Amino acid sequence: MREVHHFIGGKAVTGKSGRFGDIYNPNTGEVQARVALATQAELAGAVEAAKAALPGWAGTNPQRRARVMFEFKRLVEANMNELAHLLSSEHGKVIADSKGDIQRGLDVVEFACGVPHLLKGEYTEGAGPGIDVFSMRQALGVCAGITPFNFPAMIPCWMSAVAVACGNTFILKPSEKDPSVPMRLAELMLEAGAPAGVLNVVNGDKVAVDAILSHPDIKAVSFVGSSDIAQYVYATGTAHGKRVQAMGGAKNHGIIMPDANMEQAVKDIVGAAYGSAGERCMALPVAVPVGKKTADEFVERMTAEAQKLKIGISTDNDAHYGPVVSAQHKAKIESYIQMGVDEGAKLVLDGRGHSLQGHEKGFFIGPSLFDHVKPGMKSYHEEIFGPVLQVIRAETLEEAAALPSNHQYGNGCAIFTSNGRAAREFAAQVNVGMVGINVPIPVPVAYHTFGGWKRSAFGDTNQHGPEGIKFWTKIKTVTQRWPEGDVGDQAFVIPTMG
Repeated sequence: MREVHHFIGGKAVTGKSGRFGDIYNPNTGEVQARVALATQAELAGAVEAAKAALPGWAGTNPQRRARVMFEFKRLVEANMNELAHLLSSEHGKVIADSKGDIQRGLDVVEFACGVPHLLKGEYTEGAGPGIDVFSMRQALGVCAGITPFNFPAMIPCWMSAVAVACGNTFILKPSEKDPSVPMRLAELMLEAGAPAGVLNVVNGDKVAVDAILSHPDIKAVSFVGSSDIAQYVYATGTAHGKRVQAMGGAKNHGIIMPDANMEQAVKDIVGAAYGSAGERCMALPVAVPVGKKTADEFVERMTAEAQKLKIGISTDNDAHYGPVVSAQHKAKIESYIQMGVDEGAKLVLDGRGHSLQGHEKGFFIGPSLFDHVKPGMKSYHEEIFGPVLQVIRAETLEEAAALPSNHQYGNGCAIFTSNGRAAREFAAQVNVGMVGINVPIPVPVAYHTFGGWKRSAFGDTNQHGPEGIKFWTKIKTVTQRWPEGDVGDQAFVIPTMG
């Protein structure tokens, strides 16, 4: 059976813990490989490799680091098909979604190629008599990223590309459910010209996570996962003196106004709710039609549209989405569907029990649709993370907007309308971090920044874009003067205003 171990110091390293996790093929339900789970000592070995590479890499000028990123981008693009099939074989998402996963990661790599400009500091000439002041951004040191199963290419690139381009060395701890693509990305980074030890991959579970959070030589940690774990990572990492950004769960809402283009809204929301089997933190699992007429039409059209979706194996080019990642996750999603029924919501479409001929043991779930969901229901309060769309009816825009504003999560939301003023006011006032106006999944482009509010994010710095540069660097400010001749008794005086 194939085994996945670690990538440390520019080479494959066999795990020594004797502990392994199973890697499934979600299409068949069978174990296809196993992954080594690192010890604290193995994580420490990766830190030593990263520390050894740090002085040379941080001392490499930004333009040369950018050239490595350009080459890394080229190599990933050249290996796109291989990476997409590998990703789909472990995650279960269809090939088109896997290629999108990789491309959204490459968008951030492309942004990181501009690091020579992005690291430029500020300069003030004549801040005082003969005194100039300037600032510079410098690497933090050894950094780490802990990434989830749902985007095994995109999120590792979001973290590592910016961190490495800024001159840091990096340790990636990917999800043990689908670790092969992160391993391959590390190999390609080495091939692109990054010195050995610049990008390391340590596979593992909570033992590896806790080792990262407590290691004194790791200066910053980025995390994406569930909110409870995000809160733990943030609290533990900061308690050990680290800079931490920890992105958590979501419950994104799509508000459909009476003046919305209903045909377009339905097509957008069916993709946002059910695409990638709903395993996206920016999925849209809650629809909020405003007014009874709007709600009745939306539910009728959405029911018909969802029934057209084809669920298939990840290599089926005609499939809209594939299986979920594991049997445990499938059971969890189905338990939430039963919870919604027990709470009194109307189950319009039931995706439980979906079976694919020839793949009866695969982790497939059909699209589920609930109507008449109420804000007090636990199934609405919590993140389901599957192909389940819940409809909450509202009478007014104010009532609709209060739902995402008051929810425990604040990742994103969307409004569908033809009224520019209503959209503008909604975007300004809603209490979430990312807003889409007639855009169902408002993930910002790479040169902006990604991050939610409330229990969707812990820490005060977002991912990628200018915020990413800030997170992965520290600023140093220099005040200088060059006195001429004999200064005699002239002492330095701190410049003052006026």
